[in-house]
Amino acid sequence: MVLTLFLVTAAASFTLATVYNFTAEPIAQAREAKRQNAISQVVAEFDRLESKNFLPPTGGDSLEFNFAYLNNELVGIAVNTWTNRGYSGRITAMVGFYPDGRIFDVVHLQHKETPGLGDKIEKGKSDWSDQFKGLDPASANIRVTKDNGDIDAITAATITARAYCDAIQRAYDTFEKHILSQTKEKGGLEL
Repeated sequence: MVLTLFLVTAAASFTLATVYNFTAEPIAQAREAKRQNAISQVVAEFDRLESKNFLPPTGGDSLEFNFAYLNNELVGIAVNTWTNRGYSGRITAMVGFYPDGRIFDVVHLQHKETPGLGDKIEKGKSDWSDQFKGLDPASANIRVTKDNGDIDAITAATITARAYCDAIQRAYDTFEKHILSQTKEKGGLEL
């Protein structure tokens, strides 16, 4: 009986390891393609990317900043941001900033929000996220109107809207601390 259990366990482990080895690379490639697609949606046309991670001022996981250049001129910065305040957990999004800090566009990357309600953060399901386009977080209040902010909430999904605003604010706060302040102090951006 012990030998049979050992053989079954060994065969299952071998099969699992083999499947993992065959699928790891395609999964990584698909994840990278999704990242590249999100970046291209939230910044102007570019021909070169440079990435660097920065810690948000509020703590937590670092945010990936993708500096987009066209002909060696910075045209935008795409920030991979997150929040844990979603109705069903973590929401990740890509926020694109112009070099002056205005928002170019936003796109969700991953969420587990309620279908038909919270999933309206997705561009294919609703134009709700379009209200962030061109918004200047330095002068706008990136909170929902119920919280005295400038962002209209999603009907019946205020928690999701608040969480999305939190993710965008986290991206801007980190952008302001590490990029805008450096640009003002040094007269230019150095990576």
